[in-house]
Amino acid sequence: MKKFLRKSAENYVQKILRQADIAINGDRPWDIQVKNGDFYSRVVLQGSLGLGESYVEGVWDCEALDQLFYKILQADLRGKAVANLPDFFKMLKARILNCQSRRRAFQVGEEHYDAGNDLFEIMLDSTMAYSCGYWNQADTLEQAQQNKLDIICKKLNLSKGMRLLDIGCGWGSLVHHAARHYGVEAVGITVSKEQARLAEERCSGLPVKIVLQDYRDLTGQFDAIASVGMFEHVGHKNYRTFMRVVRRCLRENGLFLLHTIGSNRAQISCDRWFDKYIFPNGTLPAITQVGSALEGNLIMEDWHNLGIDYDKTLMAWHQNFENNWERIKTAYPQSFFRMWRYYLLSLAGGFRARHMQVWQIVASPRGNAEGYRSVRCPQCLAVM
Repeated sequence: MKKFLRKSAENYVQKILRQADIAINGDRPWDIQVKNGDFYSRVVLQGSLGLGESYVEGVWDCEALDQLFYKILQADLRGKAVANLPDFFKMLKARILNCQSRRRAFQVGEEHYDAGNDLFEIMLDSTMAYSCGYWNQADTLEQAQQNKLDIICKKLNLSKGMRLLDIGCGWGSLVHHAARHYGVEAVGITVSKEQARLAEERCSGLPVKIVLQDYRDLTGQFDAIASVGMFEHVGHKNYRTFMRVVRRCLRENGLFLLHTIGSNRAQISCDRWFDKYIFPNGTLPAITQVGSALEGNLIMEDWHNLGIDYDKTLMAWHQNFENNWERIKTAYPQSFFRMWRYYLLSLAGGFRARHMQVWQIVASPRGNAEGYRSVRCPQCLAVM
C-alpha cells in the first residue's frame, strides 16, 4: 500500500508539472531534480510548505528556481492542485483571528528584519533600501533604488522645512534621502531593533528621529507621510485602522504615499512556507482591500504599478547574496543559504509571471482643488 501511495503521488505531481512544461529530472534549467522519492508525498500532503521545506533540506534541486516558479505561476498550477487541510486551517485561522494584532506587531521584526544587519548589508545596495527599485533610466541596483527614493519624494512634493513621517522606515533609506536632498525633518518608525540601531547610525547628523514603535501608537502632525514595504505586514483586519492612523497624523494639505506589494486577488493569509520562514503573519492586499481601507479616510490621487521592476530588483539582490555569501557564511547554517535563495528566486519568478504587483498609491485628506500631477520619470518635478 505504501508503495502504491507513493507512486500515485509521483504520478499526480508529474501530471500537474507537465501542464507548466516542467519535467522531473529533465535537462532544462527549470526542470526539477529529485534526489529523494519522499518529495512527491510531501508536495501532495503539504503543498507549498512541503515544496519549500524539501528544497531547503536538499530533497530536490533546480538550476533556475526563478524560471521554475515563473512557469508554475504563469500556468496557475496552484489553482489546479488539490487543496490540502493545512492550507484550509491557516485560512480559517486568519479569518477568525487578528494575526497582526498589537501583541504580534514586533514578531516580523524579530524573526525577519533582525536576522542580521550583516546579511542585508551584503545583499542590498548602499541605500539599504529593502523594497522594489524603480528601473526607469537605471542600469544598476544602486541607481534603481535612488530613483525609487527620489520619485517618492517628488510624488509627495517635499520641500525644505516640511515634516515627513515614514511608517516602517527600515534601515532609514527614505528618511535619510529626504532629509539630505530635500531639507525635511523626518521621523521613521520600525518594529525591528536591528533596523532602528543601524538607521540611527546612518542618519547621524541629519534632522531624523528613529523610533521603535507600532504604527497604531503614532501621534503628531506631519506634512507628508510615506509607508514603503510595510503594508504587507498590516493584515486585512487592520487596513482601515492603518488608514485612520494616517489620516489622524496627516495635515489637511498633506500627501500620503503607500508603496506596497499587491495581490491580484483578495486574500486574508499568505503562502504557508513564507509565513513560517520569511514573513510571519504577512498578507498581500488586493486593489479592493486597499480601496475599501481608503474609503472615508483619504482620497486616492494616483495609482502607479511598477511590479515588473521587482523581478530585476530581486535578481540583483540574489546576485549580491550569492557573490558575498562567503563573507558571512560562518554566522549562518548552510540550510539558511538554501532558504534565502529559495525566497529570493521564487519571488522573482512570481513577479515575472505578474502573479504579484507593486503599487505606489498617493492619497490626500480632501483632494487638491488644482488636482494632482502624476510623476513617473525620476528626473521630473512634481507639480501640485
